Amino acid sequence: MPELLTTDRIDEIGALGSTSPDPASLAAELVSAVDEGRVADPDDTGYALLVAADILEQAGDLADALALATRAIAEQPDEDAYARSVRGGLLLRLGREDEGLAELTDLRPLLETNPDATYLVDELAESGHAETALEWLTAALDAILERTRTQQHASEDAQDEAAAMIYGLTQRRHDLREEMGLPHDEYDNLADRLRAASNHALDALDDGPATLLFWPPAEFTALLLRWPALIDTYPTTWDEHRAQIERALAEAANLGGADLGVVAGTVAGLAAFAERAGGDPTDEETLDEYADSLDEAGVTAWPPGRNDTCWCGSGSKYKKCCLPRSRA
Repeated sequence: MPELLTTDRIDEIGALGSTSPDPASLAAELVSAVDEGRVADPDDTGYALLVAADILEQAGDLADALALATRAIAEQPDEDAYARSVRGGLLLRLGREDEGLAELTDLRPLLETNPDATYLVDELAESGHAETALEWLTAALDAILERTRTQQHASEDAQDEAAAMIYGLTQRRHDLREEMGLPHDEYDNLADRLRAASNHALDALDDGPATLLFWPPAEFTALLLRWPALIDTYPTTWDEHRAQIERALAEAANLGGADLGVVAGTVAGLAAFAERAGGDPTDEETLDEYADSLDEAGVTAWPPGRNDTCWCGSGSKYKKCCLPRSRA
């Protein structure tokens, strides 16, 4: 009986795609598994097709890559935004400008609601439309910031969502402007203030198994807005922050660590703790003591099950989100 195509195998094929002497055979393995109903997790069907499309795109076979991206949309229409963005980018690279721009423009509102939707501007920039990508990023930031100014009594969830959006958009815009050789502007300065992720979580591993302090995206944004002095102690992005924690936990587990977990920090909680303790919230010792003070009931055990919701709060399955980061 033919083997099932697992998520691990899809990931492995994707990693091999850019260096394989025979990318067509790798893509064929993925497509045949889909055709024959051999995908172990049905939720991976669209993923397998998109990995195959990416392999063919890298090999220069844009037409077949486009066909696979189009099929991925049909296979999983309820989760088709990323596949549609890939299709839009391929259309642009094939010279079908009107169709490609129409596909991506239809998805443009996601830039104001979905922190992961910067893949839209990636497709634009990689297809020779960097100026349009920059225009979309700037307009989305303008709209979100205006919304935060006019909605003074928005819910806490809405404020968190806006903070996450501001973080993601400023970082991608900052990177794009650097690629374009443009000078810093006010949004670039904001991006600099928001950059980085915590080294304090790694320090906690010095004494063995630990519960690591994690800043969700909205809190991470708020943290650096309130205490810019923390920037120098953090890695480049929030995404690196969660990847760093995932790798640190994986390393601790490999060394025999047990009872590992993560606990989410909040800016309000850190400020209140520092005031009570008479400490500086930007001091490493204060941060470590704050992490130790958090209620054990708020600790998320690590690792979650492969098909469980990821610990980082993305809403994705662990196997599709932070699990691969420990292998990077």
